[in-house]
Amino acid sequence: MGVVNVTPDSFSDGGRFVDPKAAVEHGLALAAEGADILDVGGESTRPGAEPVSEAEELRRVLPVIEGLAQAGIPISADTTKPGVARRALEAGAAIVNDIAGNRKERSMWKLIREQNAGYVLMHMKGTPQSMQSHAQYASVVEDVNAFFEERLRSLQEEGVRPEQVALDVGIGFAKTAEHNLQLLAALPKFKKWNRPIVLGASRKSFIGQITGTAEASERLPGSLACACWAAASGVEVIRTHDVAPTRQAVRMIEAIEEQQRNG
Repeated sequence: MGVVNVTPDSFSDGGRFVDPKAAVEHGLALAAEGADILDVGGESTRPGAEPVSEAEELRRVLPVIEGLAQAGIPISADTTKPGVARRALEAGAAIVNDIAGNRKERSMWKLIREQNAGYVLMHMKGTPQSMQSHAQYASVVEDVNAFFEERLRSLQEEGVRPEQVALDVGIGFAKTAEHNLQLLAALPKFKKWNRPIVLGASRKSFIGQITGTAEASERLPGSLACACWAAASGVEVIRTHDVAPTRQAVRMIEAIEEQQRNG
């Protein structure tokens, strides 16, 4: 899943692709590098990021989704707003990547059911503005699994079929570096729900805390380590800013695993 940020303030590449033409070109380049899905977002979700209006988010993302959809590339709309999600799906997106799965947003779930869309359910506490103050758990792994259990039940009650849903443990969202490591170490425990797992660790600050790399652009090696670990742990979807190197690293993990299976 290649990241296409159409925002001026994202932590990694904010401002680089605010022009729709540049964003479409970037998405096409990621697809050429091997992205299977393009995740288009028009509102930064970094810690402390200010929310934007629905109108502004639509202004940012719709031309990009329309441009990429014409090329036949599966599109994920990274949004928490049902209104944006609806317009994105009408413009050609097939998936809604919802970081606000912690809210019981019935109108979003109704839309997913009506449109038969894919839905990425992510764990977070609070909002991007407040989440870091909520990074407290008796057991982060048990809490995230309890969240998935409750939300999967609620989604099914709303008419969303299990096969429409993928799960994201929410690396960096109301999590300390230690929490993120615990979640990464426990990735196989989230396979119990028989749903695809999405992992988004690419360039995140906890990698910088652990490796001493201050700039997001310097965190590719740490990001690749997370991607390889995720692939070896059974994760199906890796969300990344760096598609080509991630694809190559994961391909090597797959080749080694195939050799192991065949003896």
